[in-house]
Amino acid sequence: MPLWILISLAAAAMQTLRFLLQKRLKGLGLSTGGATFSRFIFAVPLAWAVVGVLVMLGNTIPPMGRADFWGYAFFGGLGQIVGTYCTVALFSMRNFAVGIAFTKTETVQVALFSAVLLGEAVPILGWLAIVVGMCGVVLLSWPAGAVFRLNRSMGLGVLAGGAFALAAIGYRGAALTLGDDAYFFRAALTLACVTTLQSITMGVLLPIFDPGQVRAVLTKAKATFLVGLTGMLGSLGWFTAFTLQNAAYVRTLGQVELVFSLLVGAIVLKERVTMRELLGMAFLGASLIGIVLAAQN
Repeated sequence: MPLWILISLAAAAMQTLRFLLQKRLKGLGLSTGGATFSRFIFAVPLAWAVVGVLVMLGNTIPPMGRADFWGYAFFGGLGQIVGTYCTVALFSMRNFAVGIAFTKTETVQVALFSAVLLGEAVPILGWLAIVVGMCGVVLLSWPAGAVFRLNRSMGLGVLAGGAFALAAIGYRGAALTLGDDAYFFRAALTLACVTTLQSITMGVLLPIFDPGQVRAVLTKAKATFLVGLTGMLGSLGWFTAFTLQNAAYVRTLGQVELVFSLLVGAIVLKERVTMRELLGMAFLGASLIGIVLAAQN
């Protein structure tokens, strides 16, 4: 099995855990901005620690003065801030589940942005797999009894999906500017630079637009640190996969996180799996097979 697939599966599992932890932060008195900031601030020292270990193991830091590297890094980091902010904001809405379902349009948006911004076109089989996967994801995440209706949560969901899509493109673009060698080191270095830029950006803006939240995040360090740790590990997986493969394929495969969540509910919480959820998993399974086949061509 290709390495990028294993890494993407591990990253999806870690992201499932991180979203669960981040959702709990809203109950600790943190605002949407504070919960978003916690995603980045504690990841900075962890990411640089990984880079330091890799340097001690003999990796050489590639030239990082290129404007395109920092442009892609900032572009991707800003996209992730916006996407995370929108996702956390959805948790406070009554019909947040509908919005979460629409964040899954990310996979289609990644494929479009990848073709336009990186020149990495997706073949017909790849597009078919992406669309089938998105249908499966909607089946899995659409709340029972919900009616399709244009509303704020739907708009936030699409915006979050687009922002995460641009983030994926930015991260892959940044890693590719560092050369072709030592893919894991390039991914870790890109992650460290991006999280630093994100933390500085939010550290400057948050006190202006949401006073008191920086201190609130730091005083609740035990809970927020876990978000940063799981976020860093998940992001390291995504960055590494982006370094190895087209971002559209990686993010489509990453939708398996919904299956992980469903399995946890069924096995640990003894929740009943519905026929619609089984159909959604079947669609998603067919999509993952199609993505693997498309990536080999």
